[in-house]
Amino acid sequence: MKRLPPLPALHTFLITAQCCNFTRAAELLHITQGAVSRQIAGLESHLGYPLFLRQARGLALTDQGRDLYPRIQQVFSLIDEAVEEVGARRKALQLKAPTCAMRWLLPRLMHWQAERPDVPVELTTTIAYGVDFRRDQFDAAIIYATAPAGNIVAHHLFNEQLTPVCTRKLLDGPIPLDTPADLERHVLLHPARDKHDWENWLLAAGHTPGPLSGGHHFDTMDLALSVATQGAGVALGDWSLIGEDLANGHLVAPFDIRVPTGGAYFLVYPERTAPSPQLRELVDWLTAQAHGA
Repeated sequence: MKRLPPLPALHTFLITAQCCNFTRAAELLHITQGAVSRQIAGLESHLGYPLFLRQARGLALTDQGRDLYPRIQQVFSLIDEAVEEVGARRKALQLKAPTCAMRWLLPRLMHWQAERPDVPVELTTTIAYGVDFRRDQFDAAIIYATAPAGNIVAHHLFNEQLTPVCTRKLLDGPIPLDTPADLERHVLLHPARDKHDWENWLLAAGHTPGPLSGGHHFDTMDLALSVATQGAGVALGDWSLIGEDLANGHLVAPFDIRVPTGGAYFLVYPERTAPSPQLRELVDWLTAQAHGA
């Protein structure tokens, strides 16, 4: 195999060919003019033909130099692209999500990391439902909203549909849970400080509730669901988020009634920047997961 010319000398040729001036090339390369001249002379000796015509008013490329220049330029462009792509793959994607989405998101991220360990994801959870990419330094976020707003690109994941859930032991216990009216005899776990979610669900289920006294209030739906898995009451769960709990038997749904709230979950990223290939792949994969693909 023919011995290739040294890479530093080829880079010096590339920079010198761009400006056709040893002094300017030395400034750009942060070396001396003499070092530039020696590297070019050594490269010409290695190749066996001249690359520059030394003229009184500067340099000019020879025919061989003009033929070689765009090819060397292409080689260094390919090197830059390769370094950038590999570096991007190693950099973890920064994802933000509300805690209420963890039941759906976390198992899927674990599956993603098993399949794509070369594209790590660092997850930050919050009780906030939105994101402000002007302040939050994340590549993407899952948000809960009626309609996403702002300078973002939004991918719809699923609409919120609420249904009561509890443990099998509570369902089979001494207090009946056969009709929506029976819920007023149970401890209701509220996903917020108000009782609107439960009131709206009962009305949609055909039961006009009396005063919903008692029960427990939580800051997030996720906390209410966690308490429900301990058998401490009946919580409202989003049908799309409780699939794992229903599948493994941690929770059961006493009624086949799902009430849409008008809210939905979206996967978003800033509109101001084009997503990296890795982020676009993750967005497409999570969207497909949400749509049942």
